[in-house]
Amino acid sequence: MDNISKSKIKEIQSLLNKLGYYNYSIDGFIENYTIDAIKNFQKNNNLKITGELDQSTIDKIDDYMTGYVLHTIENGDTLYDIARKYNTVVWRIITANPNVNPFDLTIGTSIIVPLNFQIVPTNIPYTYNVLENNIMGLSKRYPFLRFDSIGNSVDGRQLYRIRIGNGSNHVIYNGAHHANEWITTPLLMKWIEVFSEVYSRKGSIRGYDTEQIWNYATIDIVPMVNPDGVELVIDGVDNITANKDQLIKWNFGNENFNDWKSNINGVDLNRNYDAGWKEYKELEKEFGVDGPGPFLYGGTKPESEPESLAMANLTRSIDTRLVLAYHTQGQVIFWNYKDLQPEISLYIGETFAKASGYELASEDLSQSFAGYKDWYILDFRKPGYTIEVGKGKNPLPIDQFDMIYENNEELLLLASII
Repeated sequence: MDNISKSKIKEIQSLLNKLGYYNYSIDGFIENYTIDAIKNFQKNNNLKITGELDQSTIDKIDDYMTGYVLHTIENGDTLYDIARKYNTVVWRIITANPNVNPFDLTIGTSIIVPLNFQIVPTNIPYTYNVLENNIMGLSKRYPFLRFDSIGNSVDGRQLYRIRIGNGSNHVIYNGAHHANEWITTPLLMKWIEVFSEVYSRKGSIRGYDTEQIWNYATIDIVPMVNPDGVELVIDGVDNITANKDQLIKWNFGNENFNDWKSNINGVDLNRNYDAGWKEYKELEKEFGVDGPGPFLYGGTKPESEPESLAMANLTRSIDTRLVLAYHTQGQVIFWNYKDLQPEISLYIGETFAKASGYELASEDLSQSFAGYKDWYILDFRKPGYTIEVGKGKNPLPIDQFDMIYENNEELLLLASII
């Protein structure tokens, strides 16, 4: 247990809570209540009852992290019986297995049985491992979703893209360009999960018909543009293979990376796009920047980093209507760049502001160069928006999540059809 990170323990506590074993604080400590929960989980899963997170227990817990199990059809099985066995509901099973005839189950075949809870956690630090588990789970629950990778990070992590819809109105959303703004990733992932669940039941969200959105729009979502940086902020250098010693030096000798925005090359990805990049480089020294570090270093050239290059290449490959880049904090929407945006950008921005309750504003000097939204407006002359969610010091506390999601659910729906 000594080698398990605090974030992993929180992930385990969150899952045990969903499964009904744990109803206490998600604190990352293995103490009495957590030990009792582990023992009860072990008992019900035919494991040695120790209260410890041994490998077999972790493996079994990880099986549940994706939110589904595989069931082999036996003689006499019905979907109703299977749902009762796993404490779930029939419609989830039907959605996950579109090619299975519920009235003619074939003995010996395996089907996916989604467990009866939503899988995206919104009460814990959202690591790259959590992202991968959620993508695996959502892809099994909702086979109509499409998942792939647009590239790899410096440290070799996948830059995942999730696609919703098949309409001609193409938009792109992204999150976590900045490492300590990782709360934008579960925001996008939870929205994907909610949309998918409602769409699978042909329902509406806030009056928006999900089937109409699916047929009208195609939404490409890159929820974690900077996965290495997110890992660095949440767990330090433990899960990083490149630049470990250098990262601590760039972080002024500090092993706490809460202030870190950059990727693990020390480049601020949202200062690495070709929109006023040269002008920005002249300002770096005024901002106290003279090379790689936690924030504001724009790199050696635009798109020097694999993460920003992949994001730019994706955007160049698609005839988009608009883009949203999610950041924290301030509850503000930035919408313009050197007055190059089209006239409709203001109307759309005002609509987003009304839906979210956020202020529509222009960036100050330190924010107005070399960002993704700026580059998009400059190169495509189409509407682009930076959405700054929440308030406080980054990384924002996870207890702001519900408020952030409430503010942005309708905005994300609107952006696909406006």
